[in-house]
Amino acid sequence: MKANVYSINGEVKGKIDLPKHFSEEFRPDLIKRAVLALQTHRLQPYGTFEEAGMRHVTFFTKRRHRYKGTYGYGQSRTPRKVIVRMGSRFTTIGAGVPQTVGGRKAHPPKVEKIREEKINDKERKKAIRSAIAATILKDVVKKRGHKIGDVKELPIVIEDKVEEIKKAKDAQKLLEKLGLKKEIERAKQKKVRAGKGKMRGRKYKKKVGPLFVVSKKCHLLKAAKNLAGVDAVVVKDLNAELLAPGTHPGRLVIWSEAAIKKLDKLFM
Repeated sequence: MKANVYSINGEVKGKIDLPKHFSEEFRPDLIKRAVLALQTHRLQPYGTFEEAGMRHVTFFTKRRHRYKGTYGYGQSRTPRKVIVRMGSRFTTIGAGVPQTVGGRKAHPPKVEKIREEKINDKERKKAIRSAIAATILKDVVKKRGHKIGDVKELPIVIEDKVEEIKKAKDAQKLLEKLGLKKEIERAKQKKVRAGKGKMRGRKYKKKVGPLFVVSKKCHLLKAAKNLAGVDAVVVKDLNAELLAPGTHPGRLVIWSEAAIKKLDKLFM
């Protein structure tokens, strides 16, 4: 399988042989499993205070012939705390047990719970190869929402000069020359999230744009990230979530020529 190599000006410069990754079987189920496993690695342990809901004084004996006994008043055996004392009579409320107001939780979250999911190494690598293969399927890329109307073929491979781009405006000009002007406009869109997430530090929902894959640490990594929705990554650091954000495969990926050559020895 071959692909065109484009110059910085968006013109076809030559051709390159694509590695076996692009011929991998498309497995959306495997991609989803790898992404979800990766997302669990960001979870932090959390739990409740050990004494939460258990700090009330609930001494109230049930013995029949003793002061403060509860028999004869039609009260349950629920642990209680005294609210009002009137002679030998008391006003009480339930406390300290799960079914009462102000009581503890029956099964609170535990700090020791293992939240991190494991995935076999071969399975993880196959998921990455499958996600790479999905990036050249036009139907899958369009279904994901990317605007690639002016793009003739996938994948988009650019000469190594792309890694020397230092400014975001130059990266944007490159995308426009590749026929991705509508994609840039789409990635700039954001909307207010529905629901309570607005109160929890995630007020806006943003679009996911193209992904630049380079062969090494370079200026493009910073320049591209200043564009809305655009990400950039070194080829050895590729993972399933970058290629299929939100478990949805078919991200629009732009490769440097050197990154394609290095990919041949990775994730196999």
